[in-house]
Amino acid sequence: MIIPLRSATGTPRSAKRLPGRDLFLFAEKCLTSTDLNEKLTLTRQAKALDDRGRLEHDGGRAPAQPIAMVRFPERPVTVDPRELPRRKLTTPDGRAALLHALAHIEFTAIHLAWDLLYRFRGLPDEFYRDWLAVAAEEALHFELLRGRLRELGCDYGDLPSHRGLWDVAEDTAGDVAARLALVPRCMEARSLDVTPGMIAKFEQIGDEPSAAILRRILHDEIRHVALGSRWFQWVCQEHGTAPEDSYFELLDRYLRTEVRGPYNRELRLTAGFTAAELDRLEGIGN
Repeated sequence: MIIPLRSATGTPRSAKRLPGRDLFLFAEKCLTSTDLNEKLTLTRQAKALDDRGRLEHDGGRAPAQPIAMVRFPERPVTVDPRELPRRKLTTPDGRAALLHALAHIEFTAIHLAWDLLYRFRGLPDEFYRDWLAVAAEEALHFELLRGRLRELGCDYGDLPSHRGLWDVAEDTAGDVAARLALVPRCMEARSLDVTPGMIAKFEQIGDEPSAAILRRILHDEIRHVALGSRWFQWVCQEHGTAPEDSYFELLDRYLRTEVRGPYNRELRLTAGFTAAELDRLEGIGN
């Protein structure tokens, strides 16, 4: 049985309140803002303050608002994934479409990291430092991809996107074990399987700038998934549950789509998956 850690709700507060030195007010302001640049600025500011030991991680002065309070910019327009056009990478439009999709994943990932540290209180201080660092790296990834898009004559928001990643966040808002299992250890772990192939394709068409960005992202994502593995195991230990059995129980309970391979065993092992977990995944996902 999985016993969820608490996910508190409370009376909404104004998103205009200055964050000060409270990590959770920074998180709330970033999550409730509809301004893309403000979200990036707040993330950078919070990480810089935390690096100097000037942010408080004491649980916040007020409980977390419901996840429905999270806001995104008006653009890009969200559509059903089946409505997104399929384009070949060998065309300029195809490259822009793929990079835009990746930028949207990274932009959503900023919110996933912020919401994880904001929503679940009473955890070790290191948990909050770890996921703030992830939020800052996801912001850097987004900015790198956005810069490359602009070099190709496009910008983030010019093309439609879908909200599949955020649907997972909403589904797991009441259970930190489920959030860790479904986001870093499932959705984000998928990038370890597919990104090496995307890098190779960009190299084949001579787009070294895009390939270099993806190499940087892959390097960082291995560590992000590893943090998910570490903290998932910690939560299971606190609850007295077996991590492997809990992981597959949570996938079965929350995942809206089928688990699919193939899996990059080398990178997943580096990121904290066990050989037994990978054997089970390959048994149901191929």
